[in-house]
Amino acid sequence: MAFLPEPFQIAVPQESIDLLHKKLDLALFPDELEDAGRDYGAPLADVKRLVERWKSGYDWRAHEARLNSTLPQFKVDIEVDNFGSLGVHFVHQKSEVANAIPLLFVHGWPGHFLEVAKILPLLVKPNSPDQPAFHVVAPSLPGYGFSDAPRKRGFAMAQYAELCNKLMISLSYSQYVTQGGDWGAYVTRKIASVYGHKNSMAWHSNFPQGIPPTVTSSPLIYASHLLTPYTKRETLAIERTKEFETTGRGYYYEQATKPQTLGYALADSPVGLLAWIYEKLVAWTDDYKWEDDEVLTWVSLYCFSTAGPAASLRIYYEVTKAGDRQLPSAQLPTVPHGVSFFPKELRQFPLAWVKAATNLVFHSEHASGGHFAAHEKPEAIVGDLRKMFGRGGPAYGVVSGKDGYAA
Repeated sequence: MAFLPEPFQIAVPQESIDLLHKKLDLALFPDELEDAGRDYGAPLADVKRLVERWKSGYDWRAHEARLNSTLPQFKVDIEVDNFGSLGVHFVHQKSEVANAIPLLFVHGWPGHFLEVAKILPLLVKPNSPDQPAFHVVAPSLPGYGFSDAPRKRGFAMAQYAELCNKLMISLSYSQYVTQGGDWGAYVTRKIASVYGHKNSMAWHSNFPQGIPPTVTSSPLIYASHLLTPYTKRETLAIERTKEFETTGRGYYYEQATKPQTLGYALADSPVGLLAWIYEKLVAWTDDYKWEDDEVLTWVSLYCFSTAGPAASLRIYYEVTKAGDRQLPSAQLPTVPHGVSFFPKELRQFPLAWVKAATNLVFHSEHASGGHFAAHEKPEAIVGDLRKMFGRGGPAYGVVSGKDGYAA
């Protein structure tokens, strides 16, 4: 059964806002070592400042109105095999260029649909006729934002890919390209693997994944890798990855093993939710200057989400349980792939490893930027997409009849 998208406006019930303020009034804070800095987690002074702003100065209604006026939002029911129908919230803005390239943008955790906000106007309306235009679709993944959450266990990478592909087809985009970071990189990779060449025609990621080349799987890349020393970027990237694995990945193991237990704290305590997410926003970016209201809007979208913040954690459990983080060699996507390297990304691999895992046709290296590239460095991400899909780019014309330019 096909369902038609309906326009959607964010309208948080007033009682939810009142309850938030009551809980903030009752907040209890932990103690802190005098010289803790950020080594132990979110600093007490930062969290207290943000909580005070959240309960006495921050105006959710003003930010809600801004989101509604700047992001064209919709909701549609999508049938997922063995999971029934899920209401999917998404941003969808079409370009005035009829031949614009359909692009699916997929967020991760602790992100949401708001990550598309800065790149949306740049993609839809190019600065010059020499730049390609895009029709942009940015869904809230199930369990995030204003999308429904799955009600049964086992909703893993195949289901996220199925849902996103069906969403694009429901919007009459039978062929499209994708962009994603964090979980979005894994979801778009799965889409490229399962629906590549028929629906997904190319994919771009700012969270590059790789596998070590071997003499049997990628003999030429393996030989080149052995003979070529690591570049400065690759050396620093390896160090960054080791640091993250050692000091910053505790959240992953909790969310991948006992998400329900953590979910009680995040659902019941807005202060706990704020600290849990704020820590990542700061630690995972490259000296990005977060404004307090910017942080509070980001966190409020988890606090006021349809399913609640606990639902957003379950992707870690389900994907880990299903072994979906890595694809067998036979399932590696063969459609054109592009990557953008940012120095403060959490986990990175040498270029040869990325080449061994995908049909890499485009890559770029940036001097600054971190995990939330679309939010931190929107011009950089958009510039790379224009280079990859524009005239003269390695993925130009991959979508039949849609090259991104006015006829």
